[in-house]
Parts: sequence; C-alpha cells; structure tokens
Amino acid sequence: MLEYVLITVIKSLVILLALLLMIAYATLMERRVIAHLQVRVGPNRVGPWGLFQPFADGIKLFFKEDVVPSQADRAVFFLAPGISLAAAFATFAVIPFGNEIQLFGRRIALQLADINIGLLYVFAISSLGVYGLIMGAWASNSKYPILGGLRSAAQMVSYELCLVFSVIGVLMISRSVSLSDVVASQSRLWFLILQPVGFLIFLIASFAEVNRLPFDLPEAENELVAGFHTEYGSMKFAMFFLGEYGNMIAVSAMVTTLYLGGWHGPFLPPVVWFLGKVAALMFLFIWVRGTLPRFRYDQLMKFGWKVLLPVSLANIIVTGLILALID
Repeated sequence: MLEYVLITVIKSLVILLALLLMIAYATLMERRVIAHLQVRVGPNRVGPWGLFQPFADGIKLFFKEDVVPSQADRAVFFLAPGISLAAAFATFAVIPFGNEIQLFGRRIALQLADINIGLLYVFAISSLGVYGLIMGAWASNSKYPILGGLRSAAQMVSYELCLVFSVIGVLMISRSVSLSDVVASQSRLWFLILQPVGFLIFLIASFAEVNRLPFDLPEAENELVAGFHTEYGSMKFAMFFLGEYGNMIAVSAMVTTLYLGGWHGPFLPPVVWFLGKVAALMFLFIWVRGTLPRFRYDQLMKFGWKVLLPVSLANIIVTGLILALID
C-alpha cells in the first residue's frame, strides 16, 4: 500500500512539473508562431533564441503590484484563479500518455489513475473550470467582467453538449468509457478515420471550451476591455492564463487520446508520439488564433445550437445504424 502511494505521488509530481514546463513554453510557442504569421521576430532576447523568456515573464508577473478592487468579494476574488488552474491540471489524472514501462524491476503504467469512467471524469472536471471564470467575474464587482462571466457560462452550456455528443460515436465503437480502453481500441486504426465528423465537432467545440479565437468572446477586448479578468493583476492574472494554456494542453491530449490513437505510433517511443501529437494540436490552436477573426456573439450561439448540435446528433444516429448493420 505504501509503495503504491509513493509511486502515485511521484507520478503526480512528474506530471505537474511537466505540465508547468509545457505551459511556460506554450506561451513562448504562441508568441513566436504568431510573430512568424505576422512577419515579425517575436521574443528572442532573453537567453538563446529567447528560450528563457517564459521565466522572465513569470518573474515579472510575480513581482508586479497586486491590486484588489475595494468593492470586490475578497475571498471569492482570490479563490477563482485557483479553481480554473486546478480544474485544468486535474484533467490529466486519467489521460494515458504511454504504455507500461519497466523501472527498478517494477512495471509502471504511464497514467496516474486508470479508472473505468475516465471519460466521464474528464467531462465532469473540465466543466468545473468555467466556475473559476464566473466566480472571478462576479467577485470583481465590475460590469465588464460580469458580462464576460455570463458569456463564459452560456458558451460552456452551448458547446459542452456538442462536445459530449461528438464523443458518443467513439464510445459506441470502443464499447468503453475508460480512456486506456479507447486508446487500446485504436492500435490498428485511429478513430479519426472511423469518426471524422465527430473529430471535427469535438475539435471545433474544444476551441469554444477553452475560450480561444474565434470563440474568445468572454475576454473580447474590443467589447469588454478584457472580460472576466479585467480587475486582475500580478500572479492571480497569470493563474487564469496558466489555466487557459493548461486547458489547451488538456484538450489537445483528449483529441489525441480519443481520435489520434493516443500514444500509438511506429518506431518512436510511445511518450514521444503522444507529446508530438499534442504539440501539433497546440500549433493548430495558435495557427487558428493568428488566422481567423472573432465571431459575433449571436453567430457563436447560432453556430453551436443550429449547426454543431444537429450534426453531432446525426453522427450518433448514423454511427448506430452502421454498427447495427455490421453486427
């Protein structure tokens, strides 16, 4: 029992440190890719090729003045960024990022917890992240943040349905809600091939779930100054964006797990395949941000309810009919 607890703690620390490092360099990756798309240089002065820029940004934010609005609900104001960050990190508890490895004479699974309802756990935890935005917006006691918080709530309700329905086809084929079983079912053929419509719906809804362009209406600076985080500064501001980048990595990991074969791949180690697929999807998130304009809010809601939702339901029906004919 003690050995199991020790291994779990070590795996938790490794995942946490790896996530923090990935988030730090995701910010640098975004700045450099966007700079390249806009034909400029981007950060390149701090360290060789700008590789120390994330650490400089962290030090700057840590020492910036932390201002709290006089009329804010201080307890909720301080708690909200932590909820967003914790929800993003907790998602990785059930994501398999490799097969078993032999270490010190023991077989260790590269997954913190292989629970038989892993996918349900992911959806439950990811739904909690929006509470951090809503709480931070309400606690700020300012009109622009509260409008951003309300948009976050409406956006989450609209696109969470599409996100869940898009995955049902995968569950019907794999016959399991365990993420390790879903990955094992793709050892020969990725679900991207079997569920292309579900993949596209899941990917589009994921952009809305993590408030990324063209779905970043909760923080539309041209309408809401900065949205839900208007009154935040210093490390509390940074924690919101650590949560956002953590959610981007989590969504990329989920797309990899559900549709791109997880850690399966030839020649290279499984962990390398998993991280490579996640990095490619992160690049896609950044590329879309530098390419597409922001939707109007009515367009965002109409697209979710009148396009994605009916298509996701149709995908479930068609998948069921095909499986019934095959069986």
